[in-house]
Amino acid sequence: MKVKKLVIFDLDGTLLNSLEDLADSANYVLQSHNLPTHPLASYRYFVGDGVRKLIERILPKNENNNNLIEICKKEFIEYYNIHKEDKTVAYQGITILLEELNTQKIKIAVATNKVHEAVAPLINKYFPTISFNALYGQRKGIPVKPYPQIIYDILEETNCKPEETFHVGDTSTDIQLAKNAGVESVGVTWGYRPESELLEAQADYIIHNPKQLLNLL
Repeated sequence: MKVKKLVIFDLDGTLLNSLEDLADSANYVLQSHNLPTHPLASYRYFVGDGVRKLIERILPKNENNNNLIEICKKEFIEYYNIHKEDKTVAYQGITILLEELNTQKIKIAVATNKVHEAVAPLINKYFPTISFNALYGQRKGIPVKPYPQIIYDILEETNCKPEETFHVGDTSTDIQLAKNAGVESVGVTWGYRPESELLEAQADYIIHNPKQLLNLL
């Protein structure tokens, strides 16, 4: 394995436990349209593939039309932008890991399907002492993960090669993204999805706590 110079992290379910704020925002939108809401546990499988896919998953099948999806998507973004820090917390050990990566001069970046404009404020809020080399979210005109453009853009900005890079995430989407971009994948079990999903997706490595990542570098 080539020495790694860059670690790209997923955000929700990897660096931040934001599930409650995402669920609360989605349920708020549903309630505003007099539609049934979902329990928190269901959102572990609803989130991770971008806002539009989240809305498609939470709407009843008979209400799942493009017009309502777009209305709810807009309402979700507006509400979430106000409430994205209500209950969200960094996972235990993540800040220590990021500090150590900074100390070792290993570049770090974020690649997430969260709306791009929300990424930097969250990073600045929860990791104010950490130096990130690139932050990328979902951008207009670019397909969401696992489409690999987000990784390509980070590699270009950081001047790193695929073989020098890990992508770290908690879902099969993250593992597939790494495969599509030609970088090694690290699945984490503290996030939203079970270890079985990461195994089925054939993650290159699986870790159970943040400090274990340091053993792979």
